[in-house]
Amino acid sequence: MERTPRIARRMAEIAPFHVMDLLARAQALEAAGRDIVHMEVGEPDFPTPEPVVRAGQQALAAGHTHYTPAAGLPQLREAISGYYADRHGVNVPPERIILTPGASGALQLIMGVVVDPGNRVLLPDPGYPCNPNFVRLVEGEGIPVPVDATSDYQLTPQHLASHWDERTVAAMVGSPSNPTGTLATGEDLRALAGATAQRGGRLIVDEIYQGLVYEGEAPTALGETDEAFVVNSFSKFFGMTGWRLGWVVAPEAYVRELDKLAGNIFLAPPTPAQHAALAAFGDDTRAILEQRRQAFQQRRDFLLPALRELGFRIPGTPRGAFYLYADAGAFSDDSFAFAERVLEGAGVALTPGIDFGRHRAGAHVRFAYTTNLDRLEEGVARLARYLRP
Repeated sequence: MERTPRIARRMAEIAPFHVMDLLARAQALEAAGRDIVHMEVGEPDFPTPEPVVRAGQQALAAGHTHYTPAAGLPQLREAISGYYADRHGVNVPPERIILTPGASGALQLIMGVVVDPGNRVLLPDPGYPCNPNFVRLVEGEGIPVPVDATSDYQLTPQHLASHWDERTVAAMVGSPSNPTGTLATGEDLRALAGATAQRGGRLIVDEIYQGLVYEGEAPTALGETDEAFVVNSFSKFFGMTGWRLGWVVAPEAYVRELDKLAGNIFLAPPTPAQHAALAAFGDDTRAILEQRRQAFQQRRDFLLPALRELGFRIPGTPRGAFYLYADAGAFSDDSFAFAERVLEGAGVALTPGIDFGRHRAGAHVRFAYTTNLDRLEEGVARLARYLRP
């Protein structure tokens, strides 16, 4: 006798990525012989740098396959501390650095430590779609705050003043941002930290795209305050997506609780990945990463004017990450249907805006320049033929 599964009510509020349906269809088309240009995947197309791979192989050969402390390898925490000092001129004690299974693991820990049932966290809309789900998982509520080009798609103290209430305990921003590629300035981050502290809350800053910046340097919130939670990752800039390793720099008063929760939920981050990541800060790896950053910039500098020429509206020049968030209102007000048509008709895969929130989401699509320049040029040519028959 079949029984109806008992599924927690929260699951009805946690939506899957709409782009996964499009990706499944793209893969079906490829299996049938169609060539698809992929501009939907938010993952670097470059492999993990060879020195990092070699360090991982050596770690396995040396038997480094046992648990580490819940907060991670002490020598890797020291290396990350040194990275902040070298790149940003910021003193971050290694004791405040907690290594996690990806940045997602870091966000899960933060929400578990900060959010009680019924608490609220302010989030930019559009923004990374998993963030409200991390809040919901601990019985909190992610509050989408509409943002647009007037604030460079970033939250401001004015947004906090309009949306903060007695149940709000935190605000979260991304810099560089997914899906818009925009940055918050040091002054912006300092103002946000002050505005949250004034209300008795905490600022959470997602900096996982920080190394992928194309004009100037993305400031770290750690240069403006010691009281923010700052999340980073080895996935995007360092090209280690599948190794599942991130970190959070926490205010000192929260370190013990994060460590305790990490030990209960994850036990420890992946040990071979931690040993491999020690090589991510070497000069040979940095040279490879700089070449790749330049390649991403070259792709952005091609794709941005090309999309505008086709009729997509993209305000300003996104300075970071590897995304362009484009207003496709000239073609459709249903971003998912538009992405479906473009996939079927042009053989180009995009991410619909409805994956990133509700604010004008139907009129937007995200382009990821995570494929080589030749393929981007082919994708633009196909879009031109499809949109301008």
